Amino acid sequence: MRDILMNKTTLLTIFISVAISMPSAWAASSEVEWKDYKSYRDIHEGNENRSRFRERTFKQLEDHFAELASQLPKEQVLKIIVTDVDLAGDTMAGGINRMRIVKHNYPPRMNFSYQLLDANGKELKADTVKVRDMNFMSSSNLKYRNKALGYEKKMLDDWFAETFQAELAAVSK
Repeated sequence: MRDILMNKTTLLTIFISVAISMPSAWAASSEVEWKDYKSYRDIHEGNENRSRFRERTFKQLEDHFAELASQLPKEQVLKIIVTDVDLAGDTMAGGINRMRIVKHNYPPRMNFSYQLLDANGKELKADTVKVRDMNFMSSSNLKYRNKALGYEKKMLDDWFAETFQAELAAVSK
């Protein structure tokens, strides 16, 4: 009896794992390259270790691009080559520490090129863009309120929705 129960539990665990992973198999994917990141306008850490801050920031933005790409038709690939990042706010000395101060005159900005490829690697859409959100502090419904890189993620959401409007409409049909 115990072996049967254990086998059912194992099968249920496998089934749930497969079911959870299936939607990602049906979604588009993304690839992000950080080109010449040492020359980026603002990827300063405040008080944190510079390389650790950069790695964490890049990982969060890569994850966000992946989340956005997952909304596109399956088997497509969104390739991003980032050439500059300017995070919302600026780092300033605050006593013995440096901290990021967010003000209206320091909007988030990002420069990158992108390619949307089909399953065969054929280019469907491509461009080089400079995105920024001058009204980043005016939004009353910040989806990412109190989240790391919330202003940058909102800016990328807006760019993505505008740029891939037709592709998103095709998926929702």
